[in-house]
Amino acid sequence: MKPLISVILPVFNGEKYLAEAIESVLAQSYCPLELIIVDDGSTDGSAAIAQSYKETRYIYQSNMGVAVARNTGLAAVKGDFIAFLDADDIWHPLKLQIQIDYLQEHPSVMYTLSKINNFVEPGCNIHPDKLQSILKNEQINLASLVAHKAVFDQIGGFNPRYHVSEDFDWITRAKDAGIPMVILPEVLLQRRIHNFNISFTQLQACIANRFHILKESIDRQRIKK
Repeated sequence: MKPLISVILPVFNGEKYLAEAIESVLAQSYCPLELIIVDDGSTDGSAAIAQSYKETRYIYQSNMGVAVARNTGLAAVKGDFIAFLDADDIWHPLKLQIQIDYLQEHPSVMYTLSKINNFVEPGCNIHPDKLQSILKNEQINLASLVAHKAVFDQIGGFNPRYHVSEDFDWITRAKDAGIPMVILPEVLLQRRIHNFNISFTQLQACIANRFHILKESIDRQRIKK
């Protein structure tokens, strides 16, 4: 029996790109998988789009932020492996197969990330200098992750205190806990750059949170020493 992978896809007012994200999960060469869509209080057509796919599990919650939405998904998973996708991004069709194969061939590795490709949506008007500066520092993305569920059992889910950079906090905590991981060379995630990426619309909050997360990491390492 091949292991079940649980895919968690949080969405908040993501109707423009949601169908493409869902279809990139359903088009995966790997099975079995379950797709859990957590609607974080959307007021647009996201709910109708999500529920039109009978292969998915749809969960609605009032708007509490992406960290809480991901934790809601984690509480509902049935799989032994977990992956995430944002509602505006796209997976390569072989993504899950490549990553689960690696994890099964290397049992000491607890989670993998892949390389990503950033593509700019037509009509995006973010200044090129600002765009390149940010993208240069964002080559690790949670949507490229496949992890043993045991990793989340060990270090927990996402800190709801962080409405942005919650993924950076989780990866930093995993690193500080010494959990073995590998970044695979394949480009398995297409990250869409558009005018409403949180990395751009809440840039100052992202920067402030990352400084705080790094300080917490330093404090954890001091305690360990």
